[in-house]
Amino acid sequence: MAKILISMPDKFLESIDKIATDEQRTRSELIREALRSYLRTAQTINSKRALKNAEILDGLLD
Repeated sequence: MAKILISMPDKFLESIDKIATDEQRTRSELIREALRSYLRTAQTINSKRALKNAEILDGLLD
């Protein structure tokens, strides 16, 4: 598994650590899950946007 280095404000990291502790997870597990959720959301939004653009193009070509 690859490792990365990121920077974030101390308060933000404190919030992440509190949630991780409350959920009995590691910081890494929590951040991975948050990024998975973000990627799913981004893919859904991009798919909807692509569909809408295709509908607009289809309407222009009719």
